[in-house]
Amino acid sequence: MNAVTPEEAVKIISSNQRVFVQGGVATPQLLVKAMSARANELRNVEVVHLHTEGDAPYANESMKDSFFVNSFFIGPNVRPSIKNGNAQYIPVFLSEIPNLFRRNILPLDVAMVQVSPPDKHGYCSLGVSVDTTIAAIEEAKYVIAQINPKMPRTFGDGLIHLDYFHAFCEIDEDLPELAIHPPNEVESAIGKHIAGLVEDGATLQMGIGGIPNAALKFLSNHKDLGIHTEMFSDGIIDLVNSGVINGKFKKKHPYKITSGFAMGTKRLYEFMDDNPEIVMLDIAYVNDSAVIRQNPKVTAINSAVEIDLSGQVCADSIGKTMYSGVGGQMDFIRGASLSAGGKPIIALGSATNQGLSKLVPTLKEGAGVVTTRAHVHYVVTEYGVADLYGKNLLQRARALTNVAHPDHREKLEQDTYERFGRI
Repeated sequence: MNAVTPEEAVKIISSNQRVFVQGGVATPQLLVKAMSARANELRNVEVVHLHTEGDAPYANESMKDSFFVNSFFIGPNVRPSIKNGNAQYIPVFLSEIPNLFRRNILPLDVAMVQVSPPDKHGYCSLGVSVDTTIAAIEEAKYVIAQINPKMPRTFGDGLIHLDYFHAFCEIDEDLPELAIHPPNEVESAIGKHIAGLVEDGATLQMGIGGIPNAALKFLSNHKDLGIHTEMFSDGIIDLVNSGVINGKFKKKHPYKITSGFAMGTKRLYEFMDDNPEIVMLDIAYVNDSAVIRQNPKVTAINSAVEIDLSGQVCADSIGKTMYSGVGGQMDFIRGASLSAGGKPIIALGSATNQGLSKLVPTLKEGAGVVTTRAHVHYVVTEYGVADLYGKNLLQRARALTNVAHPDHREKLEQDTYERFGRI
């Protein structure tokens, strides 16, 4: 089979079909643009995906008769469409998205993906984004690919033979990069507190952003850490090169960095390319709490929009306004809590940029509870660590007030008194 133009490749797509688009920095932009250019020919095409990088023209209101977006995670490129109704959000644990395809709950007609060039045996690699993509490829009636030599070749579940593709086009283009900024004062303080909770020999799960990167910066004196995480970024590279991260004590995939997808800079993509230490796997496996819990001292670092005084965590919305998604937070919070010596951590700055407290008496009206009060163990802000595990509601309110911004503690104490009759 020979390469075709993107325009020829997307002719496979017909009206009334469901199309999967690979997410993250692996989003096949050439195919996305070619599909969107067919708006006048297509009607009622449902587009499903996680967070995608780059433009999402199919989500524009001007194309609402042609395309409808059902997103598993809300990125900036579809957030306006979620608000105006041309897109919808599907609440689901990241670990369960592959089942939506495999059990024909959301049967797929077409999957659009981006891969590395084939090796001498004809196998391409999904590179930085295996996650839900492998299930989509297995279940879709048609698979079209964008082959890019800039896609890192990675090991694991993402090796796909050229014969799987019904059509492919070629491109030579750098993957999108996510700038890595030095942590600010608040992020550094939170990172120090988190590093103080991490034990030698622990298995880490972390996301992307200032707080995870800050925590990683303060782990340089630790020993024998492992990585089993839904995603990772540049922050792990120096720790791997220095030997701090070696996976020595992991029970699942020892000596390997286990993940579903990665996002970062060119340095990260070069680090991943042809690196046998990195294993990129199906997210249904990576985020399975029964798998996660088998590793020792799983330390899961996740974020929140706000937390109420009972420990309920909102992480996907600002009140009624959907902002991101459930993702894998609950998968790893539960997996870490069941791990021997595990520590599930929710980390957040104590206040918003506008000075409003993120530790609140009650969540905003319409806010989603991503992690329940029963699942929360550690809450970390720049002011310290609140250990809620085994604490009653009054004790939780006290512990959370102690790590709130000083400007808001008196009000939180008043709220605690009104609720419990004591402080």
